[in-house]
Amino acid sequence: MAKVAFIGLGVMGFPMAGHLKVKGGHDVTVYNRTAAKSAAWAEKFGGKSAPTPAEAARDADFVFTCVGNDDDLRSVTSGKDGVLQTMKAGAILIDNTTASADVARELYAAAKEKGVGFIDAPVSGGQAGAENGVLTVMCGAEDAVYEQAKPVIDAFARMVGLMGAPGAGQLTKMINQICIAGIVQGLAEGIHFGKRAGLDIEKVVDVISKGAAGSWQMENRHKTMNEGKYDFGFAIDWMRKDLGIVLDEARHNGAKLPLTALVDQFYGDVQAMGGNRWDTSSLLARLEK
Repeated sequence: MAKVAFIGLGVMGFPMAGHLKVKGGHDVTVYNRTAAKSAAWAEKFGGKSAPTPAEAARDADFVFTCVGNDDDLRSVTSGKDGVLQTMKAGAILIDNTTASADVARELYAAAKEKGVGFIDAPVSGGQAGAENGVLTVMCGAEDAVYEQAKPVIDAFARMVGLMGAPGAGQLTKMINQICIAGIVQGLAEGIHFGKRAGLDIEKVVDVISKGAAGSWQMENRHKTMNEGKYDFGFAIDWMRKDLGIVLDEARHNGAKLPLTALVDQFYGDVQAMGGNRWDTSSLLARLEK
């Protein structure tokens, strides 16, 4: 059993911290900007809560962060009440936020100065994956730090992989989002085409999903897309944040991402339709407006 702190109890962090307590058997202390969420977590899982990130991290062996963006991450790690103010030498900071590779490298350097290990470890699998403890975790870290932390991360993961040095986890997550954007747009166009052609979408998908066109998105989202329901996953606002990080990184490394840039614009169209909180499969709504 390790002493663990978890900072950020959103739709992902709340169940992830719960798995660390229940499945992992760790001594977990949580912090959330809204104190009521921390209290609710402590009541549900029997852990403890703290008034600041720094207090949650005091004496912890592992500190997890899962917040909104780069600035949120800097605040809870390097800020006045951030975890790096109190983390002990030899502890490991594990960041599950989807953020930029630049901030990951920045935090690695800041942690190293304090004798603290660092892993950028963004996740994929959505709210359902977090709740069921079957997330995919993409890590950037030094080998020894990763090996020490992996058994703890396993509490909420189905797959954990070391992608390279600090920053590589975030770069891998960017590839994940690039691939999702293209797949969802293709699926939206396919369903839209099939409906206009008068085909039974369920019959079509039952056949083509068994061949080369099959995907997680097709298997898990075609029914709700066909029904015009878009409240089943990762919100467009968050996807556009992620794609913004991707496109910014591409400008720096020279990668050409024409499809990703186009789908990002399409998501902007859906936002303009009022779909900010619709899930990413709502690209179909844009085609059917």
